[in-house]
Amino acid sequence: MDLATPEDGQASVELVALLPLIGLLVLVLWQAALAGEAVWLAGTAARAAARAHAVGADPTTAARTVLPRRFERELAVRPASDGTVAVAVAVPALVGGATLTTVSTRARFEAQR
Repeated sequence: MDLATPEDGQASVELVALLPLIGLLVLVLWQAALAGEAVWLAGTAARAAARAHAVGADPTTAARTVLPRRFERELAVRPASDGTVAVAVAVPALVGGATLTTVSTRARFEAQR
């Protein structure tokens, strides 16, 4: 005895219809995590650059040593005369390899006497 109703398969159809939305949500969340990593690493790079600047080393080289390759592409390091170092790191797009935005931060390290 076949008890098929017009609603049979409705859940499958709804799931298939939602798959693109679920995929887009995963991409957006992954991109947000990548942006958060860029913010975190910009602070780390700024502290490393400030320490290097305080002891007379190259702050750009110090910043590059703590960054993964994907964040080095548009790195900008600007030391100031007061010991502050500003670091800007580009947030790469997850798809396409473009730059979405740039995050920047500052750090200051005073050499111990």
